[in-house]
Amino acid sequence: MSNLILENIEMRKVYSETLKELIEKDKNVYVVEADLSEAITTNTIGTDYPDNFVNCGIMEANMVGVASGLSLLGKIPFVHTFTPFATRRCYDQLYLSGGYAKTNIRILGSDTGIAAQYNGGTHTSFEDIALMREIPQATVMTATDSTMLKKLLYKIKDLYGIYYISTVRKITYKIYEETENFEIGKGKVLKDGNDLTIIATGIMVAEALKAAEELEKTGISVAVIDMFTIKPLDKDLIIEYAKKTKKIITAENHNILGGLGSAVAETLVENYPVPMKRVGVEERFGQVGTQDFLQKEYELTAEKIINKFKEFI
Repeated sequence: MSNLILENIEMRKVYSETLKELIEKDKNVYVVEADLSEAITTNTIGTDYPDNFVNCGIMEANMVGVASGLSLLGKIPFVHTFTPFATRRCYDQLYLSGGYAKTNIRILGSDTGIAAQYNGGTHTSFEDIALMREIPQATVMTATDSTMLKKLLYKIKDLYGIYYISTVRKITYKIYEETENFEIGKGKVLKDGNDLTIIATGIMVAEALKAAEELEKTGISVAVIDMFTIKPLDKDLIIEYAKKTKKIITAENHNILGGLGSAVAETLVENYPVPMKRVGVEERFGQVGTQDFLQKEYELTAEKIINKFKEFI
């Protein structure tokens, strides 16, 4: 899309700088890491605010236990590690010490999906959203750009419960202006349309906008929704646009099973069934490569969205 531009700040720096701001305002905020503070740039917090920084080493399950203990002491822990280790590796602790015990933890899973790049298949997670959706009362989100990430971190700071945000670590496309506001559980309509609705998250929001632009050159009116909260899902918005456009495509940097596509399909089949297609990862593990290569390899592209639309006709 011609007016899409890359941001001039990495998402990881937004995370660490925002946490510094939160600590300055409230010394109950704690940063908890699993030996990846340099990767996410929270190592500066360890230097500037050592009393509010805990490095648990490469022991992610223990890290969740430490965060749960901090919660029980009235602290506000922000936990980070790469996405597969923030969810898959310590899932039992998240489910029991977190959700079941009703503790108060914020989890950032970084380098989600193909953003793992050169870290390869062992560090790639296409199932984090699916796993976190299964924890009762957990809130599950994907940050689209730096504006959203910063504002979501501020919002969840004073909320209670299990909050999961997946994101890339480095630069992404700028989607929102700094004045934008976000309501957890409500999708953002980025573009209205009458013939097709594309519902996307994360890096696929930019691809959805690119696809919409190309389709509109052929006379197709396309709505684009950033469904940054996958749980709780904005069901009313999905039903509204299903009635309006009669066709839905979902797009996510995640397995098509259990993530955004599944959540939208569940909503439609129970409320207002319409033809629907899903763009995402299909029955594959991760691998090494640049993000550009991996995005094409796993068909997480505007071209794939356009081809899915062609299947309708």
